[in-house]
Amino acid sequence: MRKKSIPKIVIDDPWLTPYTHEISDRITRFSNALKGIKSVSKSLKNFASAYRYLGINYNKKEKGWYYREWAPEAYSLSLIGDFNNWNNTAHPLKKVKEGIWEIFIPQDVLAEGELIKVHVVAKNGAHDRIPAYIFRVVQDEKTHGFNGQIWDLNRKFNWSGKGFDLKKITQNPIIYEAHVGMAQEKEGVGTFVEFTELMLPRIKKLGYNTIQLMAIQEHPYYGSFGYHVSNFFSVSSRFGTPEDFKNLVNKAHNMGMAIIIDLVHSHAVKNFAEGLNDFDGSGHQYFHEGGRGFHNQWDSKLFNYSKIEVQQYLLSNVRFWIEEYHIDGFRFDGITSMLYHHHGAFMDFDHYDKYFVEGVDWDALKYLQLANELVHQLNPHAITIAEDMSGMPGLCRKIMEGGVGFDFRLGMGIPDFWIKYLKEKRDEDWNIHELWSVMTNRRFNEKTVAYAESHDQAIVGDKTLAFWLMDKEMYFHMKVNDQNMVIDRGLALHKMIRLFTASLGGEAYLNFIGNEFGHPEWIDFPREGNGWSYKYARRQWSLVDDENLKYKYLAQFDHDMISVLKNYNILSSLPAQQINMDEQNKVIIFERNNLIFAFNFHNENSIPGYKFNSIGKGKYKIVLSTDSKEVGGFSRIDTDIDYHTLEEDQLSIYLPSRTAIIMKKQ
Repeated sequence: MRKKSIPKIVIDDPWLTPYTHEISDRITRFSNALKGIKSVSKSLKNFASAYRYLGINYNKKEKGWYYREWAPEAYSLSLIGDFNNWNNTAHPLKKVKEGIWEIFIPQDVLAEGELIKVHVVAKNGAHDRIPAYIFRVVQDEKTHGFNGQIWDLNRKFNWSGKGFDLKKITQNPIIYEAHVGMAQEKEGVGTFVEFTELMLPRIKKLGYNTIQLMAIQEHPYYGSFGYHVSNFFSVSSRFGTPEDFKNLVNKAHNMGMAIIIDLVHSHAVKNFAEGLNDFDGSGHQYFHEGGRGFHNQWDSKLFNYSKIEVQQYLLSNVRFWIEEYHIDGFRFDGITSMLYHHHGAFMDFDHYDKYFVEGVDWDALKYLQLANELVHQLNPHAITIAEDMSGMPGLCRKIMEGGVGFDFRLGMGIPDFWIKYLKEKRDEDWNIHELWSVMTNRRFNEKTVAYAESHDQAIVGDKTLAFWLMDKEMYFHMKVNDQNMVIDRGLALHKMIRLFTASLGGEAYLNFIGNEFGHPEWIDFPREGNGWSYKYARRQWSLVDDENLKYKYLAQFDHDMISVLKNYNILSSLPAQQINMDEQNKVIIFERNNLIFAFNFHNENSIPGYKFNSIGKGKYKIVLSTDSKEVGGFSRIDTDIDYHTLEEDQLSIYLPSRTAIIMKKQ
């Protein structure tokens, strides 16, 4: 094969050479799909605008509502609702073309805000369903069932935030992962209004520039964390109205913060009444038929990405959130399940064949390429993040280089590593070379979101890092004047783990809501097993706001750490370079973007006059110390003095145990 036809990711990584043909086929399949879409719709953007044709849309010129539904194998459809007393014969739809049904209803008959459903008669019987492209779904307080609600997509909203610079954020994302419903201290469901008023200022003060919101798409079961989506074009009404969510996004932009959401296109809720499951009675409309269409581990339905109508539905969903809600990007959830027919279940990805030969779902991969292409056509600076546990090569490379087109991938092995270390190893057995390897072992030229823990590590049945470190002692010894060795160790390592992860693990950093201050409780949403309690589905902000408790120290350190990450452009810089690895003293020293990071993980050894190579002759100053009194340390290091290089350009510092510092050349 001629060199010019070899995909760039193969040129960059010779280990991929045996798979040159398969990687080239990635490009070919994408190009052919895009060509086919353009032949029908002229452009990918036009193709992804189906939500303006299908679903219920107001026509200003004709002063009424058009409702269109794709249901190719249904026998009949009728719109029912408040407006016709739920009469399933009063307003039948007509089949107009290619499996699409249509009806027009004047505005004096059907008003905005009215509840509706569609009565579908098909091979599986007669059922009342929620339209597939519905823009708003609300839950009945008495029956707890869901109905569609008429909502005008064109209603005016005053978008502002003209000074918002997404390009700058994309280069240096510092992400605050949050769930609107559990963001409040009250035992109940938080709202978009409360999040806007109470959480946005708190997140801004901490210094984060990106907020990643979970559970935004409508889902019938609150405890699903939002991952069993039923209505893909609807903001979850349990948090408020579409306008409430728009105001949240707009306010965040005005504060200089981006909003990205979890986009769940990897599966859908199996619920018949609320979702897409067997909508037209065929058994294969949106999802694969039979066993291939069901995810056993997730108890959910699996999309058929080979169908052009399914591609259009999902791609239109991508465009919808960007255009109608000004979303700045997506974390694509669960794409390992999408990429492989085996869904990654019980698989060890220990050979390159498993990325290119065995069980890859090429239709799903092609869909993800199209989705990334669309996102970046709509907004070149938007952020797309892949949640993939398999480590598939090329996920975060350009499509025409042989990649899939994501901007970042989640460093999912990092939090698992930290949990494993805290569970299985004594402090004195920590291996600094393994620590370094886990943080730096990532694919060439593919950006990683590093994180010490996310919502996954806080779900009931597991523990947060803070709880692994300090456990029940957090309930009794977190007062400022209470000296406790377990708490002292926990605070020190909590800060070091976060700084080590953020400075070394990737090109972006993520924290889950409340973990910045060591929230002591796990997450357990209301369910039958806990008496439908909200006790653990909330965040106790009173802990960090209490000046008499040590939680404030972890929050202050998080703020200071983020300030350094931002002010010195750490995340957007080149990877770190080792300066010193000292197994005996558990010391790791490295340089990144002209800063020196020194970590002493030893449980006992505090080393006076510790010498190591500098990055140039001159004067150095400490810009961050985990041992400062302001962040709950013991002030064993004087951060006010200057450190001058010795002969041979070495530095000599006092490096206490369980301490990390950052030094800058003056």
